[in-house]
Amino acid sequence: MDDKVKSGLDTGRLARLRTVIEADIQRRRYWGGVILVARHGEPGFFEAFGHADEQGAKPVRKDSVFSLFSVTKAFTNVLVFRAIEHGQFGLTTKVSEVIPEFSGGMREQITVFHMLTHTSGLPSVYEARPGMYIDRLDEVIAAICENVHSEVKPGERLDYAPLVHHALLGEMARRADPRKRSYRQLVEDEILKPLKLKDTSVGLRADLRSRHLAPDMRGNVPLNHLGHSNLGPHGAFEEENAEMPWVGIASTATDMFRFAEMLRRGGELDGARILSPRILELARRNWTGEKPNEVYRKLAEKRGWEIMPGYIGLGFVLRGEVMGHTLFGTLTSPETFGGYGAGTTIFWVDPALEMTFVGLCTGVMERGDNMERWQKLSDIAVAAAI
Repeated sequence: MDDKVKSGLDTGRLARLRTVIEADIQRRRYWGGVILVARHGEPGFFEAFGHADEQGAKPVRKDSVFSLFSVTKAFTNVLVFRAIEHGQFGLTTKVSEVIPEFSGGMREQITVFHMLTHTSGLPSVYEARPGMYIDRLDEVIAAICENVHSEVKPGERLDYAPLVHHALLGEMARRADPRKRSYRQLVEDEILKPLKLKDTSVGLRADLRSRHLAPDMRGNVPLNHLGHSNLGPHGAFEEENAEMPWVGIASTATDMFRFAEMLRRGGELDGARILSPRILELARRNWTGEKPNEVYRKLAEKRGWEIMPGYIGLGFVLRGEVMGHTLFGTLTSPETFGGYGAGTTIFWVDPALEMTFVGLCTGVMERGDNMERWQKLSDIAVAAAI
């Protein structure tokens, strides 16, 4: 095999990632990040770039800890899948059967399936109550039950939920657990320990704080993320005891690679079986048909892009068949699946190419610019698969 080829990845071609990322940082499109690209489980590219913030005082390192934002939802998905496989509830279980206070009107018809596919009919809100602290799950669930009500019938529309669906799913996993563990303990016991994700935590664990790169929203996230310790407008990401099943996990590129590899390998890594292959087959099937994601419909209309189908599986986002703007690149296989978070974080797995991509960046980008960034970098990575 050519010296420039490692496990089916042309390292010379992958070097193009470095050139493009450094040019983007030079143009101040974002501040820095870590990119890891692997094929057949073997990394072919793993590099850190730039700094944590605009001032450039803290360089990004390969072991830097990032707030994952909505990539957190992927961990919550796994807890939900395990609960289903263990018979604690099913895809057809109504939310109100496990969380009785989530009742009234069309809400009582919402199932686990509706929430995983973002077709519940609930509004796409970022706060359950304006200005509230978000770091305590019990308070967020109480606010959802009091304030967030259906707009349309379940299954009628695809509205990506930044907060509500995975807050409720995390709470369902907690309440259905026979051992009555907290969301944090469930993630620790069922995912982090078996996969040996030593640099990942629900909330910002104290020993990770020195390596954590605090999120810099750059005005591209029009709301605050408040925590009870009052650590600033986005202090919830600094709270050690935060439990936010939709945005609250911190991790490194290496740990995210191991998590993604477990998904690529059908639910197993290094002898630890987390999920069955079957549920992951269902998770990467398009369950929302041609429905557009209403959040991204607005972006497409604003930018003059083609309005794409939402392509939502069970909890995960899919690449899909239609050609158009996509976070996972235009060269990836249709069954490519993964997750992304607020203009900074992403991972995807391409089962056909046996590729895994992890990107954790600093300096939150505007939604459309972020999509174009990851599409470009994903295509460069896939072009190295030979």
